[in-house]
Amino acid sequence: MADPEHLLERPGRPVPGPRQVVRDLGAVYAANGLIGFVFAATGPVAVILAVGSAGGLTREQLASWLFGCFSLNGVLTVVACWLYRQPLSFFWTIPGTVLVGPALTHLRWPEVLGAFVATGLLIVVLGLTGWVRRFMAVIPMPIVMAMVAGVFLRFGLDLVHAIEDDLAVAGPMVLTFLVVSALPGLARVVPPLLAVLVVGAVAVAFSGRFDAGPEATSWLAAPVFQAPEWSVQALLELVVPLAITVIVVQNGQGVAVLRAAGHAPPVTAITVACGVWSLLTAAVGSVSTCLTGPTNALLSASGERSRHYAAGIVCGLLAVVFGVFSPLATDLLLGTPAAFVATLAGLAMLRVLQASFVAAFAGRLTLGALVTFLVTVADVTLLNIGSAFWGLVAGGLVAWLLERGDLRAAAA
Repeated sequence: MADPEHLLERPGRPVPGPRQVVRDLGAVYAANGLIGFVFAATGPVAVILAVGSAGGLTREQLASWLFGCFSLNGVLTVVACWLYRQPLSFFWTIPGTVLVGPALTHLRWPEVLGAFVATGLLIVVLGLTGWVRRFMAVIPMPIVMAMVAGVFLRFGLDLVHAIEDDLAVAGPMVLTFLVVSALPGLARVVPPLLAVLVVGAVAVAFSGRFDAGPEATSWLAAPVFQAPEWSVQALLELVVPLAITVIVVQNGQGVAVLRAAGHAPPVTAITVACGVWSLLTAAVGSVSTCLTGPTNALLSASGERSRHYAAGIVCGLLAVVFGVFSPLATDLLLGTPAAFVATLAGLAMLRVLQASFVAAFAGRLTLGALVTFLVTVADVTLLNIGSAFWGLVAGGLVAWLLERGDLRAAAA
């Protein structure tokens, strides 16, 4: 194992003080942070609720799961953004959450928690050996960005479907985005996505279709601590797939998005932090921590690169608050029509999706990138591992067989 002191990337010096953070925080970055948080706190939350409810978890256990995903990971996000002065947003592995669903049909919850703990330990070991940094350094960027484009494509498609299915909500939001974006002077004063968020909220209010759901018995989350149990079946079924979704699929997306935005994310430090925090979140019943792709894309979607970290701090602080009030906040956010979230996320991801396609298909390795994109979009699941990972495998294999010259050029 390598020496951690020389392996982990050191934060830049000096770290920004409170006054510097306040100076770097403006309307654009506050809006990006808010949009990134809203994205994480809507659709992805529904995945947790669906998986946990189907698996027989209680409301208290679900609230505890959300507390770990948001409050604990929000603290990590704030600290990481501040230390490295980059938009490093940490939440939870969504494909890993999906993996847990089938497991809950035949595994007890303490056995699943044991797999969460083992996954965190494995990620820490992989990070400290230095293997992750070397692996991420040799993955061809066009292949990775094709995977990212395949994952993000659904946001663009969901935007189109939202306009078709719910014009009363999606229409004013899209129109607002176009008008504000077409007027640079106005866009500098009122960020387009912030204007879209406000107009969308007004449209939802006038539609009369806000449904807050049943009245909650408590507004505050109470973490539920439960000792993990060790099961060979749970370890074999969950640990390696969960680790792959964190390191390759989720962190791979996040790193690729940040590099495309001009940042230099500390890959090893990110991996070790994900492992350590996965141990902490497992204590309250949350799935493994990861660096997020979509949220970090939203945080770095606009503005000056040197100030993107401020959007990450905003997102992290909002996540901490959301986790504390998760029973109430979840009911409120999920009470909005589906078109509201789909339109907001789709508009926010348009430029990111465009950049992903350009990075994937504008240069070398275009055939491997195409195969990666197609497999990812096809939503292939093998061995309980999602299509993003198999897209990388298929595209990398095609590039190695048919585009070796491009691979050598990319490596050079």
